[in-house]
Amino acid sequence: MNKLISTDKAPPAFSNYAQAVEVPANARMLTVSGQSGVALDGTLPTNATAQHELAWRNVFAVLAAAGMDKTDIVDVLVIVRDSSGVPIFRQVRDQMLEGHIAASTLLVCGLASPDWKVEIAVKAAKVG
Repeated sequence: MNKLISTDKAPPAFSNYAQAVEVPANARMLTVSGQSGVALDGTLPTNATAQHELAWRNVFAVLAAAGMDKTDIVDVLVIVRDSSGVPIFRQVRDQMLEGHIAASTLLVCGLASPDWKVEIAVKAAKVG
């Protein structure tokens, strides 16, 4: 089982994420490439919240293909196009992860498509 690590010798998390996550030696590791809010049919919602939700659903679909789920996520890397996406990311992350906590890094910068509002990559680990 993955173990959350925290210390009062470093600043606390700024929102709902772990300072660190320790993965046991016998765990399978999975790295999920960045997923955007593009639907299977190639459509892209213009609404930022819808893109965030769809990006998470795409992450979950890749996890499921590897026999994993959201509770196996140990690290999240999120890129939002501008700072207005930060509160949207935090709200949608908390909703989609349903209480699961992982390490997290959030970047505000350009994305591969000017129409994308978010891209989410994760690392997951599962024992067995």
